[in-house]
Amino acid sequence: MSFLTRDKQDHVLLLTMSSPDTRNALTGPDQFEDFEAVCAEVNNDMSVRVVVLTGAGSAFCAGGNVKDMRDRKGLFAGDPFDQADAYRKGIQRIPRAIHSLNVPIIAAVNGPAVGAGCDLATMCDIRIASTTAMFAESFVKLGIIPGDGGAWFLPRAVGYSNACLMAFGGEPVQAEQALQMGLVSKVVEPEQLLPTALGIAEGIAANPPHAVRLTKQLMRASEKSSLNELLDMSAVYQAVCHSEADHMEAINAFFEKRPGSYRDT
Repeated sequence: MSFLTRDKQDHVLLLTMSSPDTRNALTGPDQFEDFEAVCAEVNNDMSVRVVVLTGAGSAFCAGGNVKDMRDRKGLFAGDPFDQADAYRKGIQRIPRAIHSLNVPIIAAVNGPAVGAGCDLATMCDIRIASTTAMFAESFVKLGIIPGDGGAWFLPRAVGYSNACLMAFGGEPVQAEQALQMGLVSKVVEPEQLLPTALGIAEGIAANPPHAVRLTKQLMRASEKSSLNELLDMSAVYQAVCHSEADHMEAINAFFEKRPGSYRDT
């Protein structure tokens, strides 16, 4: 059975991490390959305009396998060179895959997001939390560092000071505190989590898909571009958008006060 179950509803793809018995822990190559595969599928399928990621059961994602750490198995076997290579060829495939997504991805955080699970949430563009959610950048509690890119994603999600507070202390952050620090955009009751996340996704998916994908690329580029570089890129992307049929359809829909009808190619 695939770790990520897929449920496409119109233009929204719901991905559910489906290993509730392990609290959706990220433990092996099958899971890493699954993230890579689904991200590649989405990038090649214009009918998918938004992705929502959530977890089955009571947890969003419990992170890595602490038993394997103790027993020096799997990702944690061998000498330091073996382990570094295992991280590069293992769990680090997930941040690379998600960061390569051309469409927005929303994390619907249904419960604890711990260690790599916390980082997984920060890899997403938008985060919505249940009142039962908890976030813990808890690597230091085990005497390790965020080996999956958390030190890159977390400061971009909450700012440097809050990221340091979470990463140096390793203490859990409850949903309301996560909202206050900007880690999540909304906190809702558990039964409203998926309807809220899917509602946001559907609102995004109703927009011209080329414009959304190009906006996503600009947002990502802003992380490493100078203002002048981003302005140049924006000018090019804007010219492309103005030449798209979807642009005129959006203009006509605006004046005719109706939803737009956009193509999936």
